[in-house]
Amino acid sequence: MPLSGLSVTWFGHSTFLLTSPGGRRVLVDPWLDGNPSCPAGARVDAADVILVTHGHFDHVHDAAPVAKRTGATVVGIFELCQWLEGMDVEKTSGMNKGGSQDLCGITFTMVDARHSSSFAGEGGAVYLGEAAGYVVTFENGLRVYVAGDTSVFGDMRLIAELYRPTVAFLPIGGHFTMDPVEAARACELLGVRAVIPMHYGTFPVLKGRPAQLRELVAPLGVDVIEAVPGETLS
Repeated sequence: MPLSGLSVTWFGHSTFLLTSPGGRRVLVDPWLDGNPSCPAGARVDAADVILVTHGHFDHVHDAAPVAKRTGATVVGIFELCQWLEGMDVEKTSGMNKGGSQDLCGITFTMVDARHSSSFAGEGGAVYLGEAAGYVVTFENGLRVYVAGDTSVFGDMRLIAELYRPTVAFLPIGGHFTMDPVEAARACELLGVRAVIPMHYGTFPVLKGRPAQLRELVAPLGVDVIEAVPGETLS
């Protein structure tokens, strides 16, 4: 099984809780309050790391409140972490592309993403550094690629060559990110064995669906792991 001891709970859109083989909890791009895809009343009361790919509201909305409630360390690009510190988040660990850091026995490597990153404040958009993706290496050696919001780009081949992830979390909705056609090409470039689709269906404009991706990657032998909001895969 491609998940190799990793448990994955999807809260809709791009929010995942990853429970590592060693029992550590990594919350990715937390958007619970106001997320129309999130199960009613969903709440995260325990986390070790909060991993944020960029500053748009649908990825960072609940980073500060969950960090304050759980004491988790927020990992993100440097400018985004500075902004969260200004919101009284006590534990951040800013980094930049090409860098790696170890937290709780898990290695987080920041890689490129092709997208924008800002938060709409009272005075207009606040720049929060560039968007990023991550390669996450768990305690048992399992490596997953969390793309964040991005288009497909040729250097995904470098991610494959350098890190060899076996599972990718890829957006497929289109309009703001890749659609299933681009995501299928991303799977080919990355050489992954399995893909978990995200960032689709939340709004009408996000039209891509897992069934479309499944048809496109079938010749590659890639397994499409389709989650249901609130469901835990393991």
